[in-house]
Amino acid sequence: MTISPDVAAESTRTPRSQRLRHYAMTPPTFFAVEYAINPWMDTSTPVDVDLAVAQWANLRDTYCRLGHTVDLVEPVPGLPDMVYAANAGLIVNGTAIVARFKHAERRGESVAYATWMDQSGHHPVATRHVNEGQGDLLVVGSMILAGTGFRTQPQAHVEVATITGMPVVSLELVDPRFYHLDTALTVLDDSTIAYYPPAFTAAARGVLRELFPDAIEVASTDAYVLGLNAVSDGKHVVYPIQAAGFAKQLYHAGFHPVGVDLSELLKGGGSVKCCTLEVFS
Repeated sequence: MTISPDVAAESTRTPRSQRLRHYAMTPPTFFAVEYAINPWMDTSTPVDVDLAVAQWANLRDTYCRLGHTVDLVEPVPGLPDMVYAANAGLIVNGTAIVARFKHAERRGESVAYATWMDQSGHHPVATRHVNEGQGDLLVVGSMILAGTGFRTQPQAHVEVATITGMPVVSLELVDPRFYHLDTALTVLDDSTIAYYPPAFTAAARGVLRELFPDAIEVASTDAYVLGLNAVSDGKHVVYPIQAAGFAKQLYHAGFHPVGVDLSELLKGGGSVKCCTLEVFS
């Protein structure tokens, strides 16, 4: 569901403001499903790399059309999941925390992204415990929402709080289809989120309801196409186009939904947000 800005402005109940963003992305030149480390991955399903590259390029071009800055990180042969740049780390408050991946298949990505961070002047630091970057560490205003349960260890949440000087709120995930926080929760602006409640423990749902009483709760139909793996600039929300119900919710909340098709990259268990590492100034 893509709605022209003029039409969206006329029907908005709550005015939304865009803030230009800085992203880093890695093209899926070497994308493949060579192993299965989440329920979305099936090594018997063929991957069309050309289509993956074309879909990824459309996402990059969408960000550029919206006025955002996109840095490109060189892909490395033998690292088929490197396209999921969000997992590379967390860059915020002048600090770059490089990912420490749970699975051996992805650990080479930490080296590649640490090199890029260093060359870009971000001076990466590492955690002792597993952290999977913005897959599980999402900045909302002055705080960080931090997922755990499948990948990032809760001990890493403590480390991230110490390194960044920001409060970190731990949220436990319970459904393996939503193995990272960014598959079950979208940050829409500094005080607004959307999420899929069944992906979380009762305790985590309680925390989210207390912190974000006006959050958008997304239905299973949209969650099951990774509709929440989306990116917002405070006004425009770039989302997987298959999540039509979520798009309507965004529209009625005053946001401008911009749908993109990343169906080929979904075969690896990722979509819009997974492909997008935000660099917070």
